[in-house]
Amino acid sequence: MQEQWFQIISNRLNVQPWQVETVYKLYLDECTIPFIARYRKDRTGNLNEQQIGSLFHEFEQAEEIIKRKEYILETIQKTGLLTETLKKNIENCFDKHQLEDLFLPYKPKRKTKATKAIESGLEPLAKIIYEQCEIPSSYTIKKFLCKDYQDEESVLRGAMDIVVEWINERYDVRQIVRQQFEKSAIISSKVIKSKIADAEKYKQYFDYKESLTKCAAHRFLAILRGKEEGFLRISITIDDYSCLKQIKKIVISSSINKALLEQCIEEAYKHYIFPSIENEFFNIYKQKADAESIQIFAQNLKQLLLTPPLGEKRILAIDPGFKTGCKIVCLDEQGNLMHNETIYPHAPQNDRLKAEKKIISLIDAYKIEYVAVGDGTASRETENFLKNIRYNKPIKIYIVSEAGASVYSASDIARQEFPQYDVTVRGAISIGRRLQDPLAELVKIEPKSIGVGQYQHDVDQKQLKQSLEQTVAECVNLVGVKINTASEHLLKYVSGIGEKTAKAIIEFRQKSGRFESRTDLLKVPRINKKIFEQAAGFLRIENSKNPLENTGIHPDHYYIVEKIASAYQISINQLIGNHEILHSIDIKKFTDEYVGEITLSDIINELKNPGYDVRLKVKVLQFSPEVTKFEDLKIGMVLNGIVTNITHFGAFINVGIKESGLLHISQICDEFIQSPYEKLHLHQHIKVKVIGINNNLKQFQLSSKNIE
Repeated sequence: MQEQWFQIISNRLNVQPWQVETVYKLYLDECTIPFIARYRKDRTGNLNEQQIGSLFHEFEQAEEIIKRKEYILETIQKTGLLTETLKKNIENCFDKHQLEDLFLPYKPKRKTKATKAIESGLEPLAKIIYEQCEIPSSYTIKKFLCKDYQDEESVLRGAMDIVVEWINERYDVRQIVRQQFEKSAIISSKVIKSKIADAEKYKQYFDYKESLTKCAAHRFLAILRGKEEGFLRISITIDDYSCLKQIKKIVISSSINKALLEQCIEEAYKHYIFPSIENEFFNIYKQKADAESIQIFAQNLKQLLLTPPLGEKRILAIDPGFKTGCKIVCLDEQGNLMHNETIYPHAPQNDRLKAEKKIISLIDAYKIEYVAVGDGTASRETENFLKNIRYNKPIKIYIVSEAGASVYSASDIARQEFPQYDVTVRGAISIGRRLQDPLAELVKIEPKSIGVGQYQHDVDQKQLKQSLEQTVAECVNLVGVKINTASEHLLKYVSGIGEKTAKAIIEFRQKSGRFESRTDLLKVPRINKKIFEQAAGFLRIENSKNPLENTGIHPDHYYIVEKIASAYQISINQLIGNHEILHSIDIKKFTDEYVGEITLSDIINELKNPGYDVRLKVKVLQFSPEVTKFEDLKIGMVLNGIVTNITHFGAFINVGIKESGLLHISQICDEFIQSPYEKLHLHQHIKVKVIGINNNLKQFQLSSKNIE
């Protein structure tokens, strides 16, 4: 890759060119993003996962453009029209749209009006018009009469078709139009009158107009969805008069043939250039809107995956319901199913006494400590039922998000895990396991099905999948994975591993027993030195002879820890957790050509807090008891809530009923904020006031301002 690319990417992402080049070398060496972010900090200048991920994306885009350049140069070379100037212009072009403009005149064409006219020998007449050499007389035009052009009018029309194509292919002309779009494009939408009755949700876009550069991603995607569903007509407009004036200024050099040339310019602009650039800008802004929406989705997903785990506790999990009853499962500390059945405490059966006795007996029999209740239908009613039971010991009740549980319960993964149980039992198991370890359970579900985004079906699905899988991998590697207990679905997200290697690890574990050290990984088929390098630091081995095996310290860096322990004349076991010594270490004394100050600081932090989980402790929220259904809401009520989804324009808050309320960005705080993320995070506990209720649509609006 050329140095110019490093500078361009550097400017685009606001990082240093040397950082771009360093990450590119690691990219070529097939290093993963988590590995680079965690174990190559000294080399990259401490770039984080998001920055490295953005660099990887830029490299992929650059490689596509480089390949395209090679094809374009080769294609033009074959025509014999590749001049040194053109070659240099192509080599120095780093924008894919401008590159295509340079290629346009030489691009292999399908049959057009212009190619037909050229084949019929009308090109000389077209040059007379285009170069403004002379006014074509009737006598001149008659010389070009032929089989396909049998009168003067058709001959002149054919010549003008050629001129129109030449103007359309001019790089400088297209740049004028492109610059006009960048400066003054207006996006607008209008409702299709025959569809007004069915287009209520798009009412704000019935007669909508906004500067394209100011159109927020969620509005842009909403307009596009309205168009796709057949309710809206949308367009992008610019100042046509100003644009044509600039084009005419560079194309027309004299009064000769001026009227003809002006007509050709207007035709080229109206029929070819404008629609082409309009489509280009639709695509550009669609990509921008996709990127913003995907980023929001990824941020939400990351916060959800890093939800605090309860840990290895015995749990009774309930998938609540009315008519079909509440599905109950009892899980052991590892999430294994011990018992399942159904109770019917709600209408129409109302068998509360029997259900209460069953709950008490199961809690006692299976030594249950915690109860997990899904947050779907009948959730609040089930929670209230459980709270009124007199248990024989203290029991804590948690409300757990069911998002994606139905997807998991009907998946191949769930069928493989519990082939003898139906989807309702599998769903209850998933709810219980989510309380134990949300990350380990949620990795089994396709990320976009977890339900923490907006417009996930409207954005580029390939980019969405890549971004969300990268987010899952980031979370998995941030937390670390216990290799002796992890599922195949969790292991596949570990740096450098993937699906086939994860399966090989599970098969090896089943055949040979537990891993005693990280180096045992090298005995697994498919794992070579490169995979070991990328994966080892993120895997944890509990109760190993070497205590470093249960930390985030990479095996390549064990020698540094040994050197520190030796310097203080203590064992590694005595060094771990010894804050007095670890605080006193002079980092510079132990750095070398492989381990710099940043990495050494990370090593010392790991030694201070071995096995530290970045996730916080799980908390219980008590929903406001006076509200259990939508009809209980009243203007002015102050309620307890949980942030369940964050979008560009605000957040959705669960206040303990089926419907979530909208906390608009303008109602989050008194100060101006550009993003809800400045003040909120997923699963945050928050107090909100009801400020609006729409009974027809079952929607309500909230505010978190001025609440004591």
